[in-house]
Parts: sequence; C-alpha cells; structure tokens
Amino acid sequence: MKLKTRLTISFCIIIFVPILLAFFVVFGFQKFQMKAIERTYGIEAEDYNYLMNSVQLLNRYTKNNYEHLLDEVSKDPDRFLDKSYLDGINGELSGKYSYLIVRREDAIIYTGAKNTDIGEEDLPGYGENTPDAVSGTYMDGDKQVLIKQIDFNFSDGDKGSVFIVTASRGLLPEVQSLLLDGCVSILLILILTAGMLIIWIYRGIIRPIKRLEAATVNIQQGNLDFVIETDGNDEISELCASFEEMRKRLKESSEQQMAGERENRELISNIAHDLKTPITAVKGYSEGLLDGVADTPEKREKYLRTINSKANEMDALLNELTLYAKIDTNRIPYNFNKLNVAAYFNDCIEEIGMDLETKHIGLSYFNYVDNEVMIIADPEQLKRVVNNIIGNSVKYLDKQQGLINIRIKDVGDFIQVEIEDNGRGIAAKDLPYVFERFYRADASRNSATGGSGIGLSIVKKIMEDHGGKIWATSKEGVGTVMYFVIRKYQEVIQE
Repeated sequence: MKLKTRLTISFCIIIFVPILLAFFVVFGFQKFQMKAIERTYGIEAEDYNYLMNSVQLLNRYTKNNYEHLLDEVSKDPDRFLDKSYLDGINGELSGKYSYLIVRREDAIIYTGAKNTDIGEEDLPGYGENTPDAVSGTYMDGDKQVLIKQIDFNFSDGDKGSVFIVTASRGLLPEVQSLLLDGCVSILLILILTAGMLIIWIYRGIIRPIKRLEAATVNIQQGNLDFVIETDGNDEISELCASFEEMRKRLKESSEQQMAGERENRELISNIAHDLKTPITAVKGYSEGLLDGVADTPEKREKYLRTINSKANEMDALLNELTLYAKIDTNRIPYNFNKLNVAAYFNDCIEEIGMDLETKHIGLSYFNYVDNEVMIIADPEQLKRVVNNIIGNSVKYLDKQQGLINIRIKDVGDFIQVEIEDNGRGIAAKDLPYVFERFYRADASRNSATGGSGIGLSIVKKIMEDHGGKIWATSKEGVGTVMYFVIRKYQEVIQE
C-alpha cells in the first residue's frame, strides 16, 4: 500500500474510529446507565435534558417521594408523628442526597439529618409554596439546597409542614459513574485508536526500515549472504526491493571480482609455468654456445634454431596474453570487411596446409558454399579463430598419422565451419567447459601440451563479437569436431 494511501487511511482512522466507538459507548450508556437512573430517580427518556440543568435535576431527584408524601398527607396526616415511619421515608431520601424535616406549628418535631444544611429560620413559612412535585425553593449561597414543601393540618387542627431538603453539593452517584465511565471510555478509545495506528504503521513502515537497517549492518560487515524480504507494493517495499537488487548486484560484483582475482592468479601461474620451459631451453642452448659446446657449424645452427623456436613460443604466448587483456576490457581492435567465403578460406587453407605439411599432418578441405556467398568479418581475427582451433587440434593429436578435416557449409542465413581432428578427444565431463577461461582438460602440464588455457575462450569471444557462436562435439579416443557459424552478408534493397 502506498504511503499516501496509508496516511489517508490513518487520517480516517483518527477521525472516524473514535466517533464510531463513542457512538457505541453512548448507545451502551443509554441502554444501561440511563435505565438505572430512570429506575432510581424516575427520569424518563424524554426528560434527559434535565441532566444539563442542575436545579431541574435536583427537582427530579425526589419527584416520586414528594408525590408519595403528598398522597399520605391527604390520607393520614398523623402518620407524620410516627418516628419509625419518618425514618423509613428518610432512609429512602438519604440515597438521593436528601433528608426529611417535619414541622408542627413553629416547632421542628423531626429532622432526618444530624448536621442539617439549613436552620429553622431558613424554612419557608406555612402556605408560602404551592405543592409541586417538580419544583421547589432553591437557596443559593453557602447553603445551596433545594427545599420542597407540603403543608397540611394534623387531626387536632395544628398546622404541619413536611420538607424534603436536597443538598446540591451531593452528586448523583449514577451521574458520577456516567462521567467517569465516559472519561475512561474516551481514554480507552484514544489508546485503542493509537494502538491500531502504531501496529499498522509499525508493520508497514517501521518493520521494513528495521530490515533495511539490519541489511546495511550486514553490508557494512561484508556479509552479502542474506535476503531482504518484501511483502507489499508501497514506497518502503519498493525501497526494500531496490536495496535487495543492489545487494544481489554487489554480491555478483564481489563474486566476479573474486573470480577475476582467482583467474588472474591462475593466469600468472600458467604464464610463469609456460614461460619457464622455453626460457630454460633458451638459457641452456645459449650457454652451450658461449661455452663452446656447439663446436661444429651444424651444432651451432641446431642450437640457434632451437633458441629461435623457443623465442617464437614465448612471443606467441605473450601475444595471447596481450589479446586476453584486450578481451578482458572489451578492447579487441576489429576491422570488419566484406569477405568472399570461398576466396578467404582458400587462402587460409593454403597457409595452414603448408604448416601442417611440415608437421606431417594430413589436411582435407571441403567447401560446399557457392562462390558468391559473402560474410562481414575481421579477416585477421577470423584467421586467429581458425589457427587457434587447429593449433589445439595439433597439440592433442595422438595418432601416428594425424588428420584434420575442414568443411565449409551453407546453413540458411549462416555459413558453418567444421574443423575435425582424429586426436585423443575430450571427455564428456570436460566438454561443457572447454570454452571457459583457464580451463584445461589436460591436468598435466608440459611443453607439448602446455598453454595458458585462454585460447578457446578468446575464440568464443571473437565469434560472439561477430554475431556468431561456437560449440564442439567429441569422443574420447576418436577425435573432436569444432563448429562455428557466421551470418551471411545480405544486400538491403532500397525501394
């Protein structure tokens, strides 16, 4: 989820979740708390507005008790001389922060509170108030009480008054509970909303950032063998994915660098080994000349020819090394030209044939391509490909009569060159790797089969740069066939 969407949803959660939860809280309070208030104080559903007016609320507290006393006065006024009866009424009123006062003539004959909020002089006189269950006289100031008055006459004719005194400083228990529960509910709603957002943000933002932090520590310590997991499509997940891609490339680069270092060490070792043999020979034969061992013209000529041959071997090896360095940096100098296939390979075969003849190796050449077929290639590098393949074949010929067959074929849009020998062949396990750098199927190293191990990798690189490809088939003890293809040149006709 995108961060923009996540922030929008977070805003909606902050606004609407508390409102929704508050609605359910109010609904629950209406169902339970207000029902308790109705039962206790007789406040009906349509009278909830009294909760907003303290004086009206105090009036509503004792409505039912007032009506009961009014009814008793009309039936039996002398009951208000019975202390046990008055104690019962006063007990009911005490739960509503109220108490009862009974006056006969000018004397207080009953007080339901030990410490009254008002004095005798504060009570209204006989006949001053009209009986009303929902109204009364409110005394402000230090006293802050509401007085409801019922006037009557005892059976002997004495004037009597019953007062219900309600102290406004006493809070309604259920209202206190309602306010407390409301505050607690609001706090819980805020905590719940904040908790939801924290968990959501942690899962969507903080946790991926923690993974990135751990990844940076691993990379800083050189450890690239880990995976950064991504489980979303937001910006943080995209950053994690980019970081994971960077880690993969760093690991590939590190592995390539290590492989390159191993190859360079192997190359140096190979070159040092392969140079040692001809240098030793040159040194030995030159010392022989200096010491006068070659005391005849024939011996001197033989020594000089050997020195020349070994120098040529070193030169070829150094040239191969120079070309490898250019391949490694993609700086092979190509000079592409349009070549006639038949003419070019006829010249190549003529030159190769002369060299093979001196080594007593048979050569057969078959051209199945029309004389008009052309290719685009670098003649020097293409000749290097042919010479390297044939040089490899000559190196591993093990038959008394060595044979090399060269076939040029037309295969559609390409020409295919096949170079076959009857040498020792290549083992099946080695065949897939013969074009890799420094790979040598022959583990032994000597002057006859030595080499840097980069000849065929150079051939492969040159063919790929020509837009072609190279592969091989072989059977041990029978021989090897090297194949490579180059695309034909085709004129583009402008309409």
